[in-house]
Amino acid sequence: MSAAPKRDAALVLLTLNEVQGLNTLWDQIPVDQFRECFAVDGGSTDGTVEFLTERGIPVVTQPIRGRGVAFRVAAEASSAERLIFFSPDGNEDPADIVRLDDRLIDGARIAIARRFGPGARNEEDGEIIKLRARVNDTLSRICNGLFRTDQPRVYDTINGFRALRRADLLELQTTVKRFPIEYQITIRSLSRGWRIDEVPTTEGARIGGVRKASSWPVGVDHLRVLASELPNIRWIRG
Repeated sequence: MSAAPKRDAALVLLTLNEVQGLNTLWDQIPVDQFRECFAVDGGSTDGTVEFLTERGIPVVTQPIRGRGVAFRVAAEASSAERLIFFSPDGNEDPADIVRLDDRLIDGARIAIARRFGPGARNEEDGEIIKLRARVNDTLSRICNGLFRTDQPRVYDTINGFRALRRADLLELQTTVKRFPIEYQITIRSLSRGWRIDEVPTTEGARIGGVRKASSWPVGVDHLRVLASELPNIRWIRG
């Protein structure tokens, strides 16, 4: 019996010192379902690169750190039609990788694993999570209010666990170097009237490593991106 054809997509692992998460999650990550799988690494020193290399996963080293840089490095490194970005840190559910790609196959231009809103759940708790939820809700409401046309509301405009076509990422001509890359992508996609689908997800607890972002400074960075994107309202106002 012949093996099922692989998806014409690239599974992009975004890594920076995530060897503990990789050790825990590796068997759940559907590497073999995709035509391409490679990592974009921000300079790991904990054995992450060695872990991936031993399993035959190519590792592309970023010239400079930053999540936005990683997105663009992935687009340049891949020849696949679609890109699915996954961080193996425990927060993101590997079961959603295929679900996100399925949304693109179904016609969505962007697919986002939604951590908030109906059907979503978070296994972490405490005041930090509540603050993150408030920041996310505020940023998403502003984004929807300013840039959304006739598309359904996007609940999680800033989550990095998402998928999109490589050509679309290149067309958006993103400029952000750090975490607000996802917000810029969402804003520019909404401004163009692109279909954005969300998949309700369960956000798990981080496995080892160090959280790469704190709510307050990252929230300020998102507001800076929002201000820089306000001229895109012209796409809606005509």
